[in-house]
Amino acid sequence: MKPLAGIRLADFTVHNAGPFATHMLSQLGAEVVKVESAMRPDAFRKPHPVYGREGPATFDQVASTKLSVRINLKKPEGVALAKRLVAVSDVAAESFRPGVIGRLGLGFEALKAVKQDIVMLSVSSCGQDGPDSHFAGYAPLFGAWGALSDLTGFADGPPVEMRHVMDHTVGMHAAVAVMAALHRRRATGEGSYVDVAAREVASALAGEALLVAAAGGTPRRMGNAAEGLGPHGVYPARGEDRWVSIAVRSEDQRAALRRVTGSNDLTDEALSAWTRLRDANVAAQELQAAGIAAHASWTTPEIAADPHLRARRAIVEVAEPDGTLRAAVGVPMRLSKGDEIGIDRGTPQLGEHEDYVYGELLGMGRAERDALEASEVIF
Repeated sequence: MKPLAGIRLADFTVHNAGPFATHMLSQLGAEVVKVESAMRPDAFRKPHPVYGREGPATFDQVASTKLSVRINLKKPEGVALAKRLVAVSDVAAESFRPGVIGRLGLGFEALKAVKQDIVMLSVSSCGQDGPDSHFAGYAPLFGAWGALSDLTGFADGPPVEMRHVMDHTVGMHAAVAVMAALHRRRATGEGSYVDVAAREVASALAGEALLVAAAGGTPRRMGNAAEGLGPHGVYPARGEDRWVSIAVRSEDQRAALRRVTGSNDLTDEALSAWTRLRDANVAAQELQAAGIAAHASWTTPEIAADPHLRARRAIVEVAEPDGTLRAAVGVPMRLSKGDEIGIDRGTPQLGEHEDYVYGELLGMGRAERDALEASEVIF
């Protein structure tokens, strides 16, 4: 049995950070029911050229294993239907701008009235309160406002824009917070409101730099450099856009690097001249054999085809609605007990699981469903 088997989640999240949080929980065994409508489907359902193919690739990444139902939250009857779903759920999750879910009538107090011990998750740019809570935001803003962008890049260049890595880091923090709230509920019987601010997640990851600044220092972008390591960086290898990463920590390793390269010059320029003559994987193997941390900077096709990741199900095959198989990112962890966690099925079609959710879970008859569809509540 998966660790979150028996937990059900009503998922009102959109875009990426919130959906990634619920995606992580679904891989751990929670039954996640994603709520959308034909009028307002998740924006990432729209096909767009990314990850090397035309299609809803971002949505595929965060929606696999979820169930899908349609609810038009613009109608009072739709809000009432959403509350019926929450009443049979353990968690409700949303990622609208602060205040939106409350104006819809689905705030924490309203949901507690239908499920006293509900755990509610809100993911937003700056949190549900405070002077900046009204700001909307996407991943690049989280990293920029939270200091990570300013700390990332080369000293003579601009800050680096943070995208999916920021969304996914926020989502993982949110998933852990929800599991903590579920653990607390099991111990106390009480629900919780989990408020995750993406900007604060970014700042939490810049802790060392914030301490330096608090002590009067001025943290600066370091490119590929790292405190206490050197040489340390990504160096050009033979071929177009091929690179090898090298990290040297000790004097013994520097001596080994001199032996491998046949040179006492360990500047980036000299090391680049040596790596540029070699295949990235071959150079990494030579360095590893000498006890030096190194690896080719792999492309995503190399990662997707890697036998090691396939064997550990970090890369899995999932079926599309038409039966075709595609590679998907699995869950990056293993448990010693219980069923194998990860993705069980591919991306749901809009409203695909309404027979189960409305029929089996909510006990709605065909006539009631037809009436709600006719009035565009289920739409």
